[in-house]
Amino acid sequence: MTGPGRQRTAGPDAEPTTAWSEYLAAARQLDGVRRGAAAAAGEQARSAEAAREELTLVRTGLASQQERLRELGVPAISLVPSPPELSEAARSMAGGPAAVLASLRTARGWAEGADAALAARRRLRPGSWPARVRNLLVYGPLALLVPLIQIVVYAATGTGPASVAAVICGLPMPAVAFAVAWLGVGRVFRPDPGERLDRTVRFGALVCLVPAVLVTAGLSLALLAG
Repeated sequence: MTGPGRQRTAGPDAEPTTAWSEYLAAARQLDGVRRGAAAAAGEQARSAEAAREELTLVRTGLASQQERLRELGVPAISLVPSPPELSEAARSMAGGPAAVLASLRTARGWAEGADAALAARRRLRPGSWPARVRNLLVYGPLALLVPLIQIVVYAATGTGPASVAAVICGLPMPAVAFAVAWLGVGRVFRPDPGERLDRTVRFGALVCLVPAVLVTAGLSLALLAG
């Protein structure tokens, strides 16, 4: 009697225990789902915030690039994305904030690569060279023009009246060459908006004066000797 009685009383005790275990398991599963959803929501929020920051950086970089490209003569229509490009961008960002962030980071990489290409091209332009080296491209040829003419006249006519006239006419030419070169620097090398062009006045005057003085002195000695 004792044994069967114990077996009959075990059933009601086991049922609450089993229900409680199932309840605990379900609670753990629900807590896991809740934690997973919270983690996913937090990750999406962080991705969205990072995407907004990345978008600000990309917009700033693109605005600067568009301004420089317009200065280089690129048509405005070429700086606007085409409909296929817009469709491809929309598809790449359909996966949520994480996909948007990845696309924006890729775009920023392209923009930085374009910046490097523009900087390399700018270094090849005389306008980006040091002021003296850049201005020498204008001062130098004009400073040598009259002395070369004087030398050619002397070589062709010798110690005759033409050479004397060439020497005399060459005396005021350094001032004329400097004035023309000063204007030419402003025409050839236009400064960026808000910047002031450095014409290196003293350097330009020296460049225009030295060849004329040397050639005039040499021709004068040659004429006196002749």
